[in-house]
Amino acid sequence: MSRENYSVLMSVYFKEQPNNLRQAIESMRQQTVPTDDFVLVCDGPLTDALDSVIDEEQEKFESVLHVLRLEKNEGLGNALNEGLKLCKNELVARMDSDDISRLERCEKQMGLFERYPEISLSSGTVSEFIDDPACPTGKRVVPITDEEIRVFSRKRNPMNHPCVMFRKSAVEKAGGYKETYHLFEDYYLWVRMLMKGFKARNSKDILLDMRSPEDMYLRRGGKKYADDMLRFHRWMKKSGWSSEAEYLTGAVPHAVVCVLPNGVRKMVYDRLH
Repeated sequence: MSRENYSVLMSVYFKEQPNNLRQAIESMRQQTVPTDDFVLVCDGPLTDALDSVIDEEQEKFESVLHVLRLEKNEGLGNALNEGLKLCKNELVARMDSDDISRLERCEKQMGLFERYPEISLSSGTVSEFIDDPACPTGKRVVPITDEEIRVFSRKRNPMNHPCVMFRKSAVEKAGGYKETYHLFEDYYLWVRMLMKGFKARNSKDILLDMRSPEDMYLRRGGKKYADDMLRFHRWMKKSGWSSEAEYLTGAVPHAVVCVLPNGVRKMVYDRLH
């Protein structure tokens, strides 16, 4: 019996570095189990250099690469929803435009869906780097079983979004990505999927090398980020997904970390990982 194939879903916008995009796309092209459907969403007009990379990759992928160009940049959640409509396979592998998937990533994830056919959502460990994936600066480990993921999700994001693979139908039934909570689109989607009863399981393996530049910690801080994060956690509490105690011990300390100086915040995140 032939194995079910998968789609790749990626979004890129004009601020991306051309070489990063090239490496990200190539890491998916060279998978040990290749995709037959790569959907690349251009979230608004791109630079000539980025368009050149896409043209190069189109020649290599030929009919497998489908490029969707949106007229203007409206955010990652919207771009992914538009791209998801074009994905032809039930299994969809998310890929960011600046990360590098390990060559066996999709083969391992598809194997997980075969061993646990009840799951609709999966990710794995990611290795963080600044310039060279061979020189990692840390890693993000996530809970493994559905029960562990559900408990963990009440305080922190239980999935590594850059290497998520999910069932398209489950994401659509949960309402897709939403821009309600800026920078928390993926976390918001996972919780809504779990609330609807969809099951998840993560891999212990490192599936992806993720760029983690120093300014990443700036983006995870500041009053606006803290406000959005607290709004999201208040929604979880109001929805009955998390308790008052989990809000006080999860969201509130996280909000404090958000407004700490950048260097201190980096040390806290490093310890958490």
